[in-house]
Order: sequence, then C-alpha cells, then structure tokens
Amino acid sequence: MYFQGYLAAFRWYEILAVFSFLLGACIGSFLNVCIYRIPRNISVITPRSYCPKCNAAIPWYLNIPLLSFIILRAKCRFCGAGISARYFIVELLTAVLFLFVWLKFSLLHPSRPMGLVPLSDIRLVPAYWVFVSGLILGTFVDFERLIIPDRVTLGGIFTGLALSAAFPSLHGESTCIRGILWSSLGALAGWFSLWATAIIGKALLRKDAMGFGDVKLLGAIGAFLGSKAVLFTMLVSSLTGSIVGISLVLAGRKKMQSRIPYGPHLALAAAIWVLWGPKMWDAYCRFLSPARELPAPANLYKLK
Repeated sequence: MYFQGYLAAFRWYEILAVFSFLLGACIGSFLNVCIYRIPRNISVITPRSYCPKCNAAIPWYLNIPLLSFIILRAKCRFCGAGISARYFIVELLTAVLFLFVWLKFSLLHPSRPMGLVPLSDIRLVPAYWVFVSGLILGTFVDFERLIIPDRVTLGGIFTGLALSAAFPSLHGESTCIRGILWSSLGALAGWFSLWATAIIGKALLRKDAMGFGDVKLLGAIGAFLGSKAVLFTMLVSSLTGSIVGISLVLAGRKKMQSRIPYGPHLALAAAIWVLWGPKMWDAYCRFLSPARELPAPANLYKLK
C-alpha cells in the first residue's frame, strides 16, 4: 500500500515537472514581449504580439513557445525578416530554470538531482519562479540597452519584501515580522554595498564605474534572498565579470574603457545561489576554516 502511494506521488511529481517546463516556456514568451517593449515604453498588454519589422499581428498558432521559432526557421512568415535567437534562448532558459526550481522541492528525499539545494516548502516554488523571471528580464534588457528597468529593480525590492512577509520561510523564518526584517536587511546590504563600490570606483576612475541600475538590482536580490546571498552574489559576479571582461579585451572585441553590462553577472550569481548557493557557500567556508590545517609530518616528533 505504501509502495503504491509512493508511485502515485512520484507520478504526480513527474507530471508537475513537465508542467513547470511548459509554464516556464510560456512565461519566457511573455518575457520576450517585456524585453522588447518595456525599454520602448510600449504596453506589454496591448497590442497583441506583432512582427517588429512589418508590424503584422502574429496569430496564436505561430506564437507557440519554442516550437514556432523552429517551425518558422527563425523567420517571420509574413515578411521573411529574421527572428532574433534571443526569443528562443529566453524561452528555453526560463523553461529550464522553472524546471530546476521545481526539482528542488521534495518531501520524500532530502537529496535532489544535480546537487540542487533541497526545498521543503512548496510555496517557495512560485516565489522563486517570480524571482528568476525578473533576473531574466533584467539580464536581456541590460544586454540590449545597457539599462535595467525600474520595474525589475525597484519592483523586485517591493516584491521581495511582500513575498518575505507572506512566506517568511524564504529567509528560514517562521513569522511575518522576521521575514520582513531579514528581507529589509538584505535589500539594504545589497543596495549600499554596491552603491559604495560605485562611489569608490567613480572617485578612482574619474567616471561612472557602475550603473545605478546594478545597485538597485542587488538590492532586489537581497530583498528576495537575504544578506548572505548578497555577499555570495558580489563575489561570484566579480569573478565572472572579470573573466568575461578580460576575455573580450584579449579577443579584441572590447577596449579597457568599454562599458560592459554587469547586471547579467549579478543575475547569474543570484540564480546560482537559488539552485546551489548555500551548499557552495558552506563548502567555501569549510575551505577557509582554520580547522582545515594540514597535519604535521609523520616524522616531526621523531626528531632527536
């Protein structure tokens, strides 16, 4: 009887995993609309989806996430203009992240596939879906326009505070007040740590070293994930940003003084925290722990 119940639960878990992937693809399709329209101050609700080249309205059967891009061979059916690969990438990336967030959840097994950090509160699954959607939106707008919209940053801070009050387990707490407290501290830590970095960088380089959108984005990350995640995000994003920046300069695609979007690195580090961060942080702390001292040589005390 127990075995049958286990099989039924596993079957539903698989069905919801497929649903998570498909839902992510659909949300990714909507994020593509937002990525194009928000920086241009166009409503994301109306008009319906259209080709930006010929302005032809796109019917629903030509607007199926992932499939339409492949079936149409990345070309508009009406004017033949090419469709940016960004549309497919955003839909696939959102679908995969939604799936990974779902795979974190389990009440049956403490270990999760691919080393994902376990999640026992199912209410946090949609909360993390909202969070990664904002990260994807901010990332691709920053790639294309070198800005991060306030709807992502300031909206992310307020959303993080609201969700922390509704689901204090987002910060490992059980009460609304403590959830808001840790969310507020995380937002302040993210905002002021990167703000101080920007001020110091401007003083040293005599120009803006970092956009203020990055400051607000780290504040939103802190509101959702807390101050420990802020420190992790700064460390990882600095590492990935340095690697990418130096690689672009060496490849001749950028100069030392060129502007390189930093928001995508913050978003990448925050996504890593959601999926694996606490485990990576614990491993890093153990690595730096003073207790991790090499044992004395075997013959040290045999000397006469």
